[in-house]
Amino acid sequence: MRALVIVTHPKMEESLINKRWVKELKKFPEKYTVHQLYENYPDENIDVKKEQELIEAYDKIIFQFPFYWFSSPPLLKKWLDEVLLHGWAYGSKSGFKVGGKKIALAISTGIDDEGFSASGKYKYTMAELTRPFELSFEYLKADYKKPFVYYGLEHDPSPEWIEKSVPQYLDFIDHL
Repeated sequence: MRALVIVTHPKMEESLINKRWVKELKKFPEKYTVHQLYENYPDENIDVKKEQELIEAYDKIIFQFPFYWFSSPPLLKKWLDEVLLHGWAYGSKSGFKVGGKKIALAISTGIDDEGFSASGKYKYTMAELTRPFELSFEYLKADYKKPFVYYGLEHDPSPEWIEKSVPQYLDFIDHL
């Protein structure tokens, strides 16, 4: 089963890890379809019908993004608001077009995992901070999976640390 990876990074040319993940995913077009929102919609005018058709074509969908202000970059929020519409994604007459699809987040973050804990700098776990995504996809009757989170890029942006993430990320997608 091929996976659709929806990548949302507003400054991909400056990215270290998201750019590396995309490069690796593109080596395997038979396994992964990479769909970059900021590349496809630089004006942020989303083609809703095209996006809905894309979602309907896949049973495994990963939303890949850097953690921005304890959430996703703004274009992903806009995408969710505009694409996951009543009558298509939810509602008694919708057919729940996202229902049953395996959905997961792939998040890169600068802080280490201890920072995202009750006793850490940010007081909340990543599971708590991503709960709105979980609730949203459960509302759509999707099969929401625990996110893949790669921590610590602010503290160790070395090529070795980035490369360590690549097989972990691919394995995560392959075993959803």
